[in-house]
Amino acid sequence: MATGGKRKLRSSRVAALELPPSRFERSLMALQRVDVLLRLLMCFATAAAIWGISGAWAPAFTFRENYVPARDVTARVPFQRPDAFATEKARDRAREQTPYVYRQDAKDLDLLRASLDLALTEIVNTETPATLKEGVWKQFQAPVAEANAKPVDPAVDAEQYKQFRSALVALGGPEKLKVAVDGIFEPLKERGVLQTLPDAHSSTRNQKDIFVYPAGEPKGQSRVLLTEVLLGDGTRIKNLVRDQLGNSAAGERVATWLLTSPTPGVPRLHSTLTLDDEESRKKQAEAEAAVKTEFTKYEVGQSLAKAGEKISVDTLDLLRLEYNQYVDQLPLSRRLERSLAVFCMIFALYVLCGYYVYYRERKLLSDMLLFATMLASAIAVITAVHWTTADPWRAELIPLLLFSMTFGIAYHRDVALILSTSMAIIVAMTGGEGLGEFIVLMGTVAAAVLQLDAIRTRGKLIRVGLVSGVVAFLLTVGMALLDEQPLGETVLKHAGRNALWTFLTGFLMTGLLPYIERLFGVLTDMSLLELADPSHPLMQELVRRAPGTYNHSINVASIAEAAAEQIGARGLLLRIGAYFHDIGKMLKPNYFVENQGLQGNRHENLLPAMSTLIIIAHVKDGADLARQHHLPQPIIDFIEQHHGTTLVEYFYRRASEQSEANPEAGEVQESSYRYPGPKPQTVEAAILMLADSVESASRALVEPTPSRIENLVEQIGMNKLLDGQFDESGLTLQQLRIVEDSLIKSLTAVYHGRLKYASTASA
Repeated sequence: MATGGKRKLRSSRVAALELPPSRFERSLMALQRVDVLLRLLMCFATAAAIWGISGAWAPAFTFRENYVPARDVTARVPFQRPDAFATEKARDRAREQTPYVYRQDAKDLDLLRASLDLALTEIVNTETPATLKEGVWKQFQAPVAEANAKPVDPAVDAEQYKQFRSALVALGGPEKLKVAVDGIFEPLKERGVLQTLPDAHSSTRNQKDIFVYPAGEPKGQSRVLLTEVLLGDGTRIKNLVRDQLGNSAAGERVATWLLTSPTPGVPRLHSTLTLDDEESRKKQAEAEAAVKTEFTKYEVGQSLAKAGEKISVDTLDLLRLEYNQYVDQLPLSRRLERSLAVFCMIFALYVLCGYYVYYRERKLLSDMLLFATMLASAIAVITAVHWTTADPWRAELIPLLLFSMTFGIAYHRDVALILSTSMAIIVAMTGGEGLGEFIVLMGTVAAAVLQLDAIRTRGKLIRVGLVSGVVAFLLTVGMALLDEQPLGETVLKHAGRNALWTFLTGFLMTGLLPYIERLFGVLTDMSLLELADPSHPLMQELVRRAPGTYNHSINVASIAEAAAEQIGARGLLLRIGAYFHDIGKMLKPNYFVENQGLQGNRHENLLPAMSTLIIIAHVKDGADLARQHHLPQPIIDFIEQHHGTTLVEYFYRRASEQSEANPEAGEVQESSYRYPGPKPQTVEAAILMLADSVESASRALVEPTPSRIENLVEQIGMNKLLDGQFDESGLTLQQLRIVEDSLIKSLTAVYHGRLKYASTASA
C-alpha cells in the first residue's frame, strides 16, 4: 500500500546520516568559545612571563664557583676586563702628581710695601744720613757678621748713603719710585711667598709646583712653580728687585731691606702662603676621579679557565664578563631563534600537561580560579628559582618542591608529577644546568610526591622532607661523579645543601598546609581527623536534636568507608562526609522516620508535595549549617550531592495515587519530587549516596537475611545507575560491583542472625 511519500534513494539516506564531529572539528569548535580563548591567552601570558623572567632569549651562564671544567674554556668574543690593580696604581700616581693647594694672604705684603715706600721716600727727601730719621738708614745696611767687628767709618757711611740716594733719585722721582716698588710686590702678591716647605708637604708628592688662591676665593686657583714662591737663599728676591731698580746700589740695599729684619735670622719678607689640607684633598680626589679605568684585553680563543682546575671567584667573574659580552653581541635573529625554541618547548609541555590534566583532573581546567592559580604558581616557581639559584644559596629545590608537594596534596600524585616534570624541564633548560641537574631536581621531587599518600600526622611532611633529603644528597653526589667532578668538599657541600633545603621544605609545607587546603579547597587526612572529633558543635547538636539521624550517620560512615577502601578511594574523607551529610535534619528532626519513634508520622496530615519540600529541604539546610560553621567545601559537597537528583519515591507514589483517585487533580510532575542536586561529582560522593540509601532501606527489612540484603543492595544500585545518578561521578561498573559487595558484607555483619536460647535473655 502506498504511503503517499516519496521514496528516498540510498544516496540521499546516506547523505542524511549525521556523524559525530571528529576530534579536529571538536577542537575548532572549542576555539570559538570565549572561555577557551581566555584560557589560551592566559597560557600565552604565562609563557611570556617565564620567557622574560628566565631570560630565555640568550644562552644560560653554566659555570659555578669551584666547578672543575673537563676542557679549557676559551673566549668566544674579544672583550676587556677592568684591571683593578693597574687602575689603583694609576690613581696613586695621579694623587702623587697632584700639587698641594695654598691659601695666599697678601695683607702683610701690603703693609710691608707701605713701609718700604715710606722709608725710600724719606731717604730721597733727606740729603745726609745725619738728618734722616733714626734707624731708617740702618735698615738698608747689611748686618754686621761678627760682634767684635770694627764700626763703619762715618765718611764711608755717608758716601754709601749718597750713592744709594742718588740711585733712587735717578729713577725719576717719587712717582717712578712708587711704581718700581709696586713692581717688586705685585709678583709676590700674585704668587705668594713661602719661606720653607711645611712638614705636611709629603716628600713623595709633586715638589715642582703648587696651586695658589687668594684668601676667601678657593675657586680662583692658579698653578705656580715652587721656585717662584720659595725664598731660599734670597736670589729670587734679589733678581726681582734688580729687575725693577736696576743693577745698582739701590737694588742691593732694597733686597737687603726685604731679606733682613731686626730679628736675627728672620727675613722681613716672610711666608704669606698657608697649606690648605681640605682643598688639597679635593684636588687629589678630582685627579683620582679623572683617571680612566685600566683594562686587560682578551682575544678570541684565549684561555680563560684551565681543564681540571677549580674555577675560583676571580675566574668566575672573568667568565661572566665574557658571557655578558657574548650575549650583548648576539644578533637579533639568534635571539628570536632561541625565543621561538623556548616557546615551542613550553607549548609542547602545555599540550602534554593539558591532555593529561583534562582526562585525570579536569576540574583544574574547568575552574577558572584553579586554572589561574596553577599558572600563577608556575610563574612564582620560575621567579623564585631565578632568585635562589645564585651562589652561595643554590636553593632552587625549595620552590620546585613546594610546587610539587602542593599539587601532590591538592590533587593526584600523578598530576603533581607531570606538572613538576614540566617545571623541572623549564628550570634545567633556562638555567643551563643540563641533564644532571634535571635528574637531581626530578628525582628529589619524585621522592617527595610519591610519599604523599595520606597525611594523617603533623610529622608526615617532615618525614617526607627527611627521606627526600637523603635522595637529594645521593643524587647530587652521583651526578657530580658522573660529570667527572672530584669527590671533595665542594661536591659534599653542594649535596648537603640540597639535602638541607629539601628537609626544610618539609617544615615549610607543614606550616603552609592550612593555607594550601583553603586555597585549593582540599582536605588532608590530618584535617579530616580533626573534623572527626565527636565534640564538634554540629555533631553534638545532632546527637541532642536527632539521635536517630546521628546513629544513621555513624552506620553509613562505617559501611561507606569500608567500601571506599575496597576500590582505593579516600575512605577517611568519605567517613567524615558521612558524619555531616544529614545535619540538615536537625532543624526538623521529627519529620524523618529515624527520629519519630512513638510520636507517630507527621506526614500523615500533610500533602505529599509539602512533605517532599520538607524532606528535600534538609539538603539545603545542611549546606547552610555547614557554611555557618566553616566546614570545608569537600564536606559541603557531600551534603549537597548525597541525594543527587533522585526521586522522593514514597511521596511521589502517594501523590500519583491521589491524582488517580481525583480526576479533577492535575497531573503530577515528577521533577517536583526530585532533589535539586547536583549529582555526585566524585567517586566518594557516589559511594555515600549508595551507602545512605541501602542503610536506610535495610532498616525496613523484616528479616534481614543475607540474600535479602544482597537483593536490596543490588536493586538500589541498579536503580541509581539507571537513573543516571552516577554519570558524573567517574564510578565505573567494576567499581560499582565491588562497592555493592562491600556494602552487602557490611550490612550482613550488622544484621547477622542470632541463636535463640530457651531463656528470655538474648545473646
